[in-house]
Amino acid sequence: MNSAASSQTPPQQTYLTDLFSLDGRVAVVTGGSSGIGRGIAGALARAGASVVVVARGEEQLAATAAELTTEGCRVAWVAGDLGSREGVRAAAEEAADAFGEPDILVNSAGINLRPPMDELDEGVWDATMAVNLEAPFLLGQRFGPQMAERGFGRIIHISSQQAHRAFVGSGAYGVSKGALESLARSQAEAWSPYGVTCNTLVPGFVMTPLNARLSADPEKVAALAARTMTGRNGLAEDFAGAAVFLASGASAYVTGQSICVDGGFSVH
Repeated sequence: MNSAASSQTPPQQTYLTDLFSLDGRVAVVTGGSSGIGRGIAGALARAGASVVVVARGEEQLAATAAELTTEGCRVAWVAGDLGSREGVRAAAEEAADAFGEPDILVNSAGINLRPPMDELDEGVWDATMAVNLEAPFLLGQRFGPQMAERGFGRIIHISSQQAHRAFVGSGAYGVSKGALESLARSQAEAWSPYGVTCNTLVPGFVMTPLNARLSADPEKVAALAARTMTGRNGLAEDFAGAAVFLASGASAYVTGQSICVDGGFSVH
């Protein structure tokens, strides 16, 4: 083999880098200090994006940023309350100050309050909608139009099986996630002509702090795993590939979609 040729980057590596690399991109990931959000934040950072992780707990935020920084990633964090409009707006501005206006917005923050329907009061309803639906809307309104002006943007929401079927006490949580998927379609309609795709990832059951109530019941955990085609429940790292795809140039013609990452849970 010619020595000059052997020193060159293999064409397949260049192709994959051009297709999926996030070098030069800035991402904001809410709920990025635990669970699926943390898995996605890590994936985007390792793919080259500068990532701002937004959540409430400073200790978890600092630990997430430290882990990724040690690997050579560019990561900042913002402690914010996404349960109020003022908190969302303040967190958005602080996030934009870290590395500049984001090209990628991932809405993974959520709360999972699930009282029986006849005990579901206005406080639970309002709190659920504020974090699970209104915060993604407000962040989209803040960042989406500027993405459109620049001609590139990616908005990714994290939904739930509860958006499509009610089980284990769906309550307000299921309503919020169903509305979140509708929000993605409305955002896609508004901004896709300008290079901003808006999609939703729909997990199956994943062992995260958000699902602590179910995770504590071994029988229910086993039953949920048995309902999948893969024979296991999900892990945070299962979302890395889908998230990088939806955040990259490779997904330019994919928008307004709800994509299940669930081991076949939804079709079994």
